[in-house]
Amino acid sequence: MSGLLAALRSAVFVLFMTVTVIPWALAVLAASVFVRGAPLYWMCVGWLRVVIWGARWICGVRHRVHGLEHLPTAAQGREAVLLAPKHQSTWETFALPTIMPHPLAYVFKRELLMIPFFGWAMGRLDMIHIDRSRRTEAWHKVAAQGRRLMAEGVWVIMFPEGTRTPRGGQGTYKTGAARLAIATGTPIVPIAVTSAKCWPRKSFLLRPGVIDVSIGRPIAVQGREPDELMREVEHWIEAEMRRLDPEAYVAGAKPAAS
Repeated sequence: MSGLLAALRSAVFVLFMTVTVIPWALAVLAASVFVRGAPLYWMCVGWLRVVIWGARWICGVRHRVHGLEHLPTAAQGREAVLLAPKHQSTWETFALPTIMPHPLAYVFKRELLMIPFFGWAMGRLDMIHIDRSRRTEAWHKVAAQGRRLMAEGVWVIMFPEGTRTPRGGQGTYKTGAARLAIATGTPIVPIAVTSAKCWPRKSFLLRPGVIDVSIGRPIAVQGREPDELMREVEHWIEAEMRRLDPEAYVAGAKPAAS
């Protein structure tokens, strides 16, 4: 019975997202003729807040955030960081912009721009969309745009594993985020997110519960090598994931060595 109720609530939630994204995206497209940058970004974040609100009140998905004090505040202006979160679900892609005090620029595959309404609105924002089949060209684009955006006080966000991993799983941590952080002299912030507890990857079946978002201290990048820096990020995230969601990991499992 609980499974059926979760399925019904999830169906209502998906309908809720669909009904709200269409007029919101059309409003963003119309507004983009006159305004760009931060005002348009926060307009889009308004819809993300609605989605997170809907996940809570329709499906019982709540969240709590630890470590916000580790981040520069909005009052600190152009001080930039590069966010490197664990990626388990669609949830964190929607939730992190609503949590962070600064505009974010995602690095994402350009195919997402083809999603009706949602992708069209995202295409009007100053994000970094790349062609994954052209790795060298993609890296140069990430480096150039990332440097420009962070100089403007925008925080870049990259998922080190590249794709969503199942609950209790661990993907390969790629060095792209570490390379960009070193190239721009920007501290990198590891983030653990237990979103698969409530919203598994490749699924729109949401279950009630609490998602923990744990923000680590910024890691300085001066004098570091990308591989070694990413190992530190990986070690912090995976150790924190096991602390926050121990039942998801098999007995005796250990985080990657630092």
